[in-house]
Formats: sequence, C-alpha cells, structure tokens
Amino acid sequence: MGFLNRIVSETQIRLGQRLWLYIIAVVILIFLVAPSFIVVPMSFSGSQYLEFPPANWSIRWYSHYFNSPVWMAATWTSIKVAVLTILVATPIGTMAAYGMLNSSAKLTRLLFVVMISPIMIPLILVAIGVFYFYVKVKMVNSILGLVLAHSLIAMPLVLIIVMSALNNYDMNQEKVARSLGATRLQAFFQITLPQIRFSIVSSALIAFLTSFDEVIIALFISGGPNSTITRSMFLSLRDQIDPTIASISTILIVISSGLLIAAQTFGKRKDSD
Repeated sequence: MGFLNRIVSETQIRLGQRLWLYIIAVVILIFLVAPSFIVVPMSFSGSQYLEFPPANWSIRWYSHYFNSPVWMAATWTSIKVAVLTILVATPIGTMAAYGMLNSSAKLTRLLFVVMISPIMIPLILVAIGVFYFYVKVKMVNSILGLVLAHSLIAMPLVLIIVMSALNNYDMNQEKVARSLGATRLQAFFQITLPQIRFSIVSSALIAFLTSFDEVIIALFISGGPNSTITRSMFLSLRDQIDPTIASISTILIVISSGLLIAAQTFGKRKDSD
C-alpha cells in the first residue's frame, strides 16, 4: 500500500489522507451518471414501451425519430435557438465582464448582481415574468422570443466565466499595447482575446447547452411550429410514453458529451501552444 503514502501535491498531502474524498467523488459521479446507463439501453428496445433491460434489441425508435417531421422540426428549432443564443449571450456577457472589470464606478458590484440575477431567481418565476411580458408585446411562440429568453439565463453564466478569466489575466499587457498606439478595441482583439479565448469558447458552449436543454421557459413561450425538442419531449411524456423519448435522450447525451470533449480538446491545444 505504498502508493497511499505517495505525495500528491505541493502541500505534502498524501494520497491516503484524502482517499475518502476520492471515494465520495466516485460515489457522487456514479449517482449522477447511473440514469444514463439506464436510458441508453432502453433506447435500443424493440418493445412498444419503455423497459429495462430490453427483452429484444432494435433501432426502430431512432428510425422513428429521424423520420418524424414533428420531431425533426422541434430539433431544428432547438438548434437554431441555441446557436442564436450563443451569438447574443456570448458577446454581451463578454463585453459586460470586460467593462465591469475595467470600471472604477461604485455601482459596478450592484450591476454585477443585477446581471446575474436571472440565475439566482427560481426559473419558474423567470418563465412567468417573461410569458406575461411577451403576451403584451406579442412575442409568444416566436424564435426571437425564445432566443432573448434563453440569452437572459445564459448571459450570466458567460459573464461569470469570462470575468473569472479576466481576473487571472494581466491587464498591463493590454495597457502596453495601447501605449504603443493601439486603440482599446485593437488591444482587446489582438492581445486580450487570444489569451481568454478558451474561456469564451467554454462560455459559448455553456450558453448553447443552457438553451438546448432548457424546458421550463420553453413550456411557457414556445409552441406550434416553434416548439423546442425539450418541450416536445415533456409533452410526449405527459401524453404517451414510448422509447422514442429514450432515443432522443441518448442523442442529447451524445451531443452534450461531444461538445464538452471538444471544448476540453480545444483547451489542451491552447495550453500546448
């Protein structure tokens, strides 16, 4: 058991002293991942109903999903809204983080609290407020309404991630560039942006997943031809339960995992550069 006495950090903490922490982390990870190990096999069931383990195997529900105009329309709506949410939330959150970090105004902290408030308030309350506002301006069931609402909850996450990156960035580098004749905009794009690009890419990914997986706001303000995939899944679970839901869930798991892996790969390449 000599490996338990191996030093694992600069603070001379030995592996055996923190073994309990690793055990807890593994247990929590298994608890979080376990539902996926149930959903994925159910998606390949040949039965008319959800069952685990499947009595027989089939890809009929994947075929049903990809050949369904309703499911495909909902999927395309979710992708469209998620991409547009990136284009709205990421620039706004990045500019807000940069502006607040470089501001000496006393109201900066108050402004920060105001901008992250959408993720501090229960989402159901945000959905109700957005719904009543959209009713007045006639934006219910619109792509624009979905993008703005999803940007509202994605932008605070972008703000927090980018601000964290900027806090670890030496702003003197940008000041040097400006002292040599570069404008603030040139200095930001040529000096600052390349060094925080991983954080911006990560925040854009989080914005995409936040929009793509969101269901509560979508239940209130989307519908008809602009129904999202998550809303359609929720309504399908309410009306009828078949393995199509499991197949869609499996696809969403693959998409989310793939994006996270791509982001980590991008980060490692950046670090190696």
